[in-house]
Amino acid sequence: MRKVYLSNIPRLEALEKFLAGVNIPCQTEKYAVKKALDRVTAEAVFARFSMPGYHAAAMDGIAVQSEKTFGASDQVPLQLKPEDDYDSINTGEPLPSGFDAVIKVEEVQFHEDGRAEILAPATPWQHVRAVGEDVVAGELIVPSRHRLRPQDLGALLAGGITEIEVLKKPAVAVIPSGSEIIDPGHERRKGSIPDFNSTVIASYLRQWGAEAEIQPKVPDDPDQIRQALSGAVEKYDLVIINAGSSAGDKDFTYAAIEELGEAFLHGVATRPGKPTILGQIGQKPVVGLPGYPVSAYLSLEWFVQPLIYRYFGLPLPRRERMPVTLGRRVVSELGVEEFVRMTVGFVGDRYIANPLTRGAGVTMSLVRADGLLVVPANSLGHEQDERVEIELYRPEAELRYNLLASGSHDLIIDLLATALKEHDPYLSLSSAHLGSMGGIAAVGKRQAHLAGVHLFDPESGDYNWPYIEKILPGAEVTLVNLAYRMQGWIVPRGNPDGIETVGDLAGSGVSFINRQKGAGTRILFDHLLKEAGLSPDQIYGYEREEHTHLNIAAAVAAGTAEAGLGILPAARAFDLDFVPLAEERYDLLMSDSFYRSREAEILFAIIADPRFREKVEALGGYSMRDAGRIMEKTGE
Repeated sequence: MRKVYLSNIPRLEALEKFLAGVNIPCQTEKYAVKKALDRVTAEAVFARFSMPGYHAAAMDGIAVQSEKTFGASDQVPLQLKPEDDYDSINTGEPLPSGFDAVIKVEEVQFHEDGRAEILAPATPWQHVRAVGEDVVAGELIVPSRHRLRPQDLGALLAGGITEIEVLKKPAVAVIPSGSEIIDPGHERRKGSIPDFNSTVIASYLRQWGAEAEIQPKVPDDPDQIRQALSGAVEKYDLVIINAGSSAGDKDFTYAAIEELGEAFLHGVATRPGKPTILGQIGQKPVVGLPGYPVSAYLSLEWFVQPLIYRYFGLPLPRRERMPVTLGRRVVSELGVEEFVRMTVGFVGDRYIANPLTRGAGVTMSLVRADGLLVVPANSLGHEQDERVEIELYRPEAELRYNLLASGSHDLIIDLLATALKEHDPYLSLSSAHLGSMGGIAAVGKRQAHLAGVHLFDPESGDYNWPYIEKILPGAEVTLVNLAYRMQGWIVPRGNPDGIETVGDLAGSGVSFINRQKGAGTRILFDHLLKEAGLSPDQIYGYEREEHTHLNIAAAVAAGTAEAGLGILPAARAFDLDFVPLAEERYDLLMSDSFYRSREAEILFAIIADPRFREKVEALGGYSMRDAGRIMEKTGE
């Protein structure tokens, strides 16, 4: 029977309930210090020996009795006899008996008969490392519940400790579930999903100090799920089962946990991450993670990381936080705590943050994210230009050199991002796909460094500048060409519906997939409709929108659409056919101040590089004949 959610508990309340109900008993083991990096101490460790264990020279030079050097000066040089008054010594060597100071070799003049002449007296114990200067026998080296760092290992070995008692890593079983799950290396067929979640989950666990093992995948079968769970709790300290935690007719995880043990809750008031199950079986903590990747990873961080860090007795890591200005509006739902992945860049004199795709299944939103905006359950969201605080996935110092690209999507922007990172490791480029019109507005509001635009103006027959003049009158901006590219119909192999012109779509029943409002491709399509005397309501699927050329091609490849307007590389990426329609100009818009910046200079150097141009044109459908040329500039 279908199981509905039993709870909708706030996240922090759910965590408190979970931690109060479960525990991982501490276990210890002996471990070699040389291999103990990142292990956590089970007890305080004290030095067995002093380091150094003898008075040692801290400099190359001569060992002396300081009282014999008194009175030496540049007016009255003092000459010392070898063996009687001094001994030659090197750094680290034991100080000879009867001597209490070292004079640096640079401050000594040696004579042929072996005498050493000095021009200043030595003070007692100068340039000498006394016994125990580094480590003193009996001294505390590291406390209990301390994660060992490289320098700790050195101090332990210096203090005579070669083996140490550490906390055992909690053993965690990661169980992938779902009849549709296949090994990532197996052939992918319609309806199959590669199991990448298990690797990500296990990697997070290992990063936090646990010993994670991925179990054999379990199909959507109640008996097999119960078997997998009961077997895992006998062997492991913590069990995580991924997928099957929602409320579908094939979601059996909650019932299995409830039958074998106790389910504390099913459902958390968050987005993403709602279908989370927290419970225990046989006094072992069990967590049912949602199947959607972003939901799974966030739930893991919220509930499993605190459990592991409590086991080790370590404080939970806290991310750096920073105020930013929103480049776009963020709408949320009352009663749900929402976690929005953000890109961040320093534009002008402030940090600008834009939301990434918010779907729970969009793994790339976490790959691209620079930070996380948490929208409280009592909020409807935030407006554009509002100041908010976000948690950072990357240090602020890195984000200061993160360029924000807005506007129309193109694969060249991704190539630019790669080339930029290779040229200067401190620079990076993040893009938000707002469409050409949105990109122009973002540059005008100082919410992006540059924007890709390809807006055809039917009245003038020109590209981009007529729109820029209307949207940004009087703005100090520069328009630079990046490429010319071919737009055309993206259709299945063989073009079964014979799509050649926009008229072939009208009234044909062919399912079309469109770009979003404000996109240059959408404006081009509307222009073609007008030229052909057609209206949008004659195109089946006109209202269905995607934000990138690759998404258009993906829809056609999946069979959810039969035609879309886009670029050749997107069609090639999905092994689709491409029917050329029109060449368009794709430019980069930027403020004059950014155009004069060092970062822009690097970008233009990359664009001018023949190797980069060859790489772009090899994608197909591109011409870089005017790349880097100023097309328009304010006041010109």
